[in-house]
Amino acid sequence: MEKPFKILSIDGGGIRGIFPAMYLAKFEAQLKTKGYQNWHVCENFDLICGASTGGILAIGLALGIPAKDLYELYLDNAKSIFGRDRRIIRFFKKWIKGMGFSIHNRSSLEDLVKEKFESANGGVQPRLKDCKPALCIPVYDLLNGHPTVVKTQHYNSFTRDFHKPAYQVALATSAAPTYFNPYSADYEDLTGINNQISNQVDGGVIANNPTLIGLFEAQEAFEQKLSNLRVLSLGTGHQKFTDGKKRKMWGLAYWLKKARLIDLFMQAQSQLVENQVSLLQYGIDKKYEDNPRFKYFRITTELSGSLSIALDETNHDKLVKLGAKAAYEFDQSGSKIIDTFCEL
Repeated sequence: MEKPFKILSIDGGGIRGIFPAMYLAKFEAQLKTKGYQNWHVCENFDLICGASTGGILAIGLALGIPAKDLYELYLDNAKSIFGRDRRIIRFFKKWIKGMGFSIHNRSSLEDLVKEKFESANGGVQPRLKDCKPALCIPVYDLLNGHPTVVKTQHYNSFTRDFHKPAYQVALATSAAPTYFNPYSADYEDLTGINNQISNQVDGGVIANNPTLIGLFEAQEAFEQKLSNLRVLSLGTGHQKFTDGKKRKMWGLAYWLKKARLIDLFMQAQSQLVENQVSLLQYGIDKKYEDNPRFKYFRITTELSGSLSIALDETNHDKLVKLGAKAAYEFDQSGSKIIDTFCEL
């Protein structure tokens, strides 16, 4: 019997990455408790895909960092990651035409990611080649004007990206428009040649839910049949975007308030992919419902009312409650997930 090919996909969503981080922390804790020798996430998946905050998590997990550590990194540092005084920014935005500044400075996030990744790699700054399972990390290349997927060298011709420092890929895929500036950096590749990363933008603008990237990669690069795939797709929580009011003012002020525009296209893309993957799994009119084409699990949660969480939320109580929602979801689905994806 052919060994199943296992894919983990993690959505973008800013600080809401707390949700998949906690879910996977519970996953690893359960494996350890049950005596699994290979309890790290990276030991239980063949391919990990992650966009934006999901890209940071994907790379961290692929370096062997426990999900609990990544959860705590987010929870304990939300205010420093998104620490620029938002009240001051809002004040000046009223007076500065064009609103020419990104809301947050990247320096704190960069320091945290560099330190965490380096610590996980024995004190040496890791490159993509140091990641254990295969990786696919979407990014938008603003310099050349096209989407790209940064990949490990899991196929012979994939020689472009494995040189790249892991933290630089993480910062590029999480450079959300209006929140952070596009990401640019220099690095020396493994042949000693200096290279540039120029104006790269958050992978969430093209694949906030990167599950389809994983499905295609498994079939093309790994030559896997659809029927042999097992897919775990983790969201970051969604807030239904609805507005039935009769308005005349649908301009810039409306769309930028509460970052509606960014949230809308990221949520819409995630929802569309979820629908497309379901179509692949069950077919039109769910004609394969009794015999799905492959195994697929989508885990996320709805956020509403008092638990409305912005991509740059810093309210500690809200973030703890988001983690609690992830723990609840694991309690509902964790046993099935472990049975499907893990071997003693």
